[in-house]
Amino acid sequence: MSERSEEDTVAFSVENRIAWVKFNRPEKRNCMSPKLNRRMKQVIEDLEFRDDVGVLVLTGEGEAWSAGMDLREYFRETEAQGLGAVRKAQREAYSWWDRLRWYEKPTIAMINGWCFGGGYGPLFACDIAVAAHDAQFGLSEINWGILPGGGASKVAVDLMPLRKALYHAMMGENLTATQAAEQGLITEAVPADRLHARVLEIAEALLKKDGNALRATKWAIRRMTEMTYDNAEDYLIRAQEALHSFGGVAARTEATKQFLDEKTFKPGLGTFDTSKIKG
Repeated sequence: MSERSEEDTVAFSVENRIAWVKFNRPEKRNCMSPKLNRRMKQVIEDLEFRDDVGVLVLTGEGEAWSAGMDLREYFRETEAQGLGAVRKAQREAYSWWDRLRWYEKPTIAMINGWCFGGGYGPLFACDIAVAAHDAQFGLSEINWGILPGGGASKVAVDLMPLRKALYHAMMGENLTATQAAEQGLITEAVPADRLHARVLEIAEALLKKDGNALRATKWAIRRMTEMTYDNAEDYLIRAQEALHSFGGVAARTEATKQFLDEKTFKPGLGTFDTSKIKG
C-alpha cells in the first residue's frame, strides 16, 4: 500500500453526540508515527469544544487498537536526524496523550485488538477502557533490549499491583483482556461481538449526566492519585467551589428539586434529568 497522508492516519465521525475516533493505520496495526501523532492532536482538539460532542471514544481500525510506536518512522528515522528530531517526535506523542488525559469531556478506550508498548500512553489517558476478550496487552520492550518508556512503565505501576507490574514489564509476556481487567489495566473485558454495544451503553449513560460535574469529577479522581488525604480533602473543597462557577449551583438545585420535591429520581439508581437545568 502507498504511504498514507497525514490526514488519513486518523479517522473520525460524530453520531448522537459521540465522537468515534480511530487510529487509522490498520496495515501497520495502528502503530503511532509522527504523522499520526500530529494528526491525532489536531483531531481531538478540534472535537473537544464542539457542542455536538459529549463523549469521545478512541478505537482502532482493523484488528488492532495500537501496536505502539512505529519502529521505523518514530524511532529509526527520527534518531537518524539527531536529538532535535527525537525530542520533537516525543513531544508530538506525549502532547496528545496529555491533552486526552485532561480532556474536557469523558473519554473511552474501545480496545478492539492489540495494545502494546506506547499504546499504554493513550490507554491510560482515557477515563474508561473496555476491551474485547480477544484483545492482547503487552510490554514487549524487554524482549528487544530496552525498557518500557514513554510513560508505559508509569502506567503499569499506577494501574496494576506492583508485583504484577514488575512481572509484566520484566517478562515481556502478553496479557489477555480478562487478565488486564483483573490486574486493573483496563476497566472491563467483554466478548468481541458485544464490544461496540457495551461502549455505546457507557457513552449514552455518560451523556445523561451533567457535563460540568463529569469534567470536575474525572480531573479530581486523577489528581487524587498523587495527593495525601489532607491535600485531597482541600483540593475537593476548592474544586466544588470552582464547579459552582460552571453551572454547579443550577445543576445541584435542579437535582435536589427532582429528588426531594418531584421524587422523579433516586441518586443511587440513576441520574437526574439534566435537560431541565436552568441558567
